[in-house]
Amino acid sequence: MAALAVLAAGCGTTHVDAPGGTAARTPAATAVATAQGDHPCPGETPTRTPTATASNAEATGPVTDHYAENHAFKAPLPLHGERRCEGLEAVRRIKAALEPVRARYQVDPDGIRKALVGLGYPADKVKVQRGGEFLIDATGLCLSGSTAGEATTVEAFAGYAEGTGCEEPRGGH
Repeated sequence: MAALAVLAAGCGTTHVDAPGGTAARTPAATAVATAQGDHPCPGETPTRTPTATASNAEATGPVTDHYAENHAFKAPLPLHGERRCEGLEAVRRIKAALEPVRARYQVDPDGIRKALVGLGYPADKVKVQRGGEFLIDATGLCLSGSTAGEATTVEAFAGYAEGTGCEEPRGGH
């Protein structure tokens, strides 16, 4: 599932998102205010995440693997300002609602959908797949996650640059 992305890139542009030229994505639950105008949200510790600089980008050498560049269209857009705080709060609420469902091994799509609709999300905006993966389009706030594994994961983001809303775009350049 998609995590919050730091950058969205266009075709033909080289971007180094992480050491080695790989795409770096930050889970919403651990995101920290770093963009101009963002501030720590309630319950969030104000720490700074190191950013790539010309000196450490050069130390890793030139990007020769264009996988990250060619798949940048799949990078979700980050949330900023109050919308970011709303996303972090939504992540917290969804985890709290779904973790008991996951712990009871009731990860069928109907059980997950019922829990998410019970939080106030419209049923037609909640998509749940077998295996416990879900996607919520909350109009300008996208929430995706999974109840598979050892813990429920949830991430908030602002959609995709390709204009596909909360749905991960298919294809590319």
